[in-house]
Amino acid sequence: MRALAAVLLALASIACFAQADYAREQRWADEITPTLLVGDPVQVALPSGRNFLGIYAANDKAWAGVIVVHGLGVHPDWGLINSLRSQLAEQGYATLSVQMPVLAADARGDQYPPLFPESAARLIAAVEWLRGKGHAKIAIVSHSLGSRMTNFFLNEPAAPHIDVWVAIGLSGDYTGPASFKAPVLDLYGEQDLPAVRDNAAKRAAAILQIRGSGQVSIAGADHFFRGQETELVRTVKLFLDRATR
Repeated sequence: MRALAAVLLALASIACFAQADYAREQRWADEITPTLLVGDPVQVALPSGRNFLGIYAANDKAWAGVIVVHGLGVHPDWGLINSLRSQLAEQGYATLSVQMPVLAADARGDQYPPLFPESAARLIAAVEWLRGKGHAKIAIVSHSLGSRMTNFFLNEPAAPHIDVWVAIGLSGDYTGPASFKAPVLDLYGEQDLPAVRDNAAKRAAAILQIRGSGQVSIAGADHFFRGQETELVRTVKLFLDRATR
């Protein structure tokens, strides 16, 4: 809880520069929760008293809990996030897919960094929530901007321990990889965005010294892994299995 409080103090200091669109989050929640086929909607609490949406898919035999983090301006059941959270829950993991803070629908990715402290606070709360469900081992699987948010979270000195991070479609390079304490899988598509593909070698070098880490490119896949969801989940699961068992 101390870690959450520290991040929330940082949030207050940047409030004048950006404000998450909580009304948009609520519209997402109203739209997706009645149609869920796998998992149940839950409210994850922050110390401020604000809650945010999570979708929890339990697995009584799970050997780890997985936090699934979506990308730019979407929701915790969107596209490939649905495939990851649903299929991993069917294959040995309990998953908690979380709503990250969003801006207006027309906001660009480079407008989001002021929201990263709030993103970190949500990930801290998600880790604590899963530990409260009895999951001793915790993984994070993130996509696109969600990987940038997760990178920020992992750079926080007060970030709780996690056991593995799968960063999907991260553009540019890693920030502060020396602070990473868990194996990292850098995963991207052969036909991913230029900012992802062009920096793949830098990202591979950044995680080279982190034991158990690696990089995989999925043949033929674009940034959203359209038509390649099964291969995406298979690759993620193989890495999670090695890192958490």
